[in-house]
Amino acid sequence: MLSISIIIPILNEAACIVTCLQALQSLRAQNCELIVADGGSRDDSVTLAEPLADRVIASTPGRAAQMNAGAQHARGAILWFLHADSLPPPNAAELIRTALAQPQHSWGRFDVRLSGSQLLLRWVETLMNTRSRLTGIATGDQGIFIDRRLFEQIGGYPPIALMEDIALSRMLKRHGRPACLQQRLLTSSRRWEQGGVLHTILLMWRLRLAYFFGADPDALARIYYRRGVNPRP
Repeated sequence: MLSISIIIPILNEAACIVTCLQALQSLRAQNCELIVADGGSRDDSVTLAEPLADRVIASTPGRAAQMNAGAQHARGAILWFLHADSLPPPNAAELIRTALAQPQHSWGRFDVRLSGSQLLLRWVETLMNTRSRLTGIATGDQGIFIDRRLFEQIGGYPPIALMEDIALSRMLKRHGRPACLQQRLLTSSRRWEQGGVLHTILLMWRLRLAYFFGADPDALARIYYRRGVNPRP
């Protein structure tokens, strides 16, 4: 049974980190380790996480930096990057191992289900999952998992302030398309609801299009946070 390191970047996630880690406790008995990479939380996130994780490490802030730091401390043959506001299906570890046992796949992601009840969110998640399946590009909300050897071969997440998941996917695609699992992660819809669902959709489309045409990720990050989106992770 291949070991899996679950790496969770956090920044002031006291409201959800316990729920996330409690949902993952059963996986610790299935040869999975839990690593929490903190980017300088000022709330009780670290204190709450410590009893429920195998290790909690301090990192420079920024999701890419935190996930790379977590990977450096990981022992697993598979690295699974999970957001603190996402809850996986109970058989997630088995699904990941089965997917990566196929010779054509060395990385992959889950479909996503957003937690809110607005009908527009159903359209958002359907679009996310369909676009990812067609393009082979995964987002962090979809719980990207990677063979550790490939992750190290490509040098990990690019050290950029935004769109690090898109940049990583582009590098990984050179080594094969992702395993696109139909089973869903339940992911918080707070990002869309806080800024307004339609407004956030348009903002993200604008930022992705700008990144596609070569815009500086640092500049895009400033726009992202200036528009009222909560600091990440």
